[in-house]
Amino acid sequence: MRDIILLQCTECKNKNYSTMKNKKNTTEKLQMSKYCRSCRKHTAHKETKA
Repeated sequence: MRDIILLQCTECKNKNYSTMKNKKNTTEKLQMSKYCRSCRKHTAHKETKA
């Protein structure tokens, strides 16, 4: 039931991180604050299709 998802920076649109998510338990899109190497700061990263 766990799927691999990609996290995309909301500012520069680079896909920086990959993680796993259980689609049964969390139906909404994931959003985390992560470090973006191209922006060189912490930004919001949203879930995108793999």
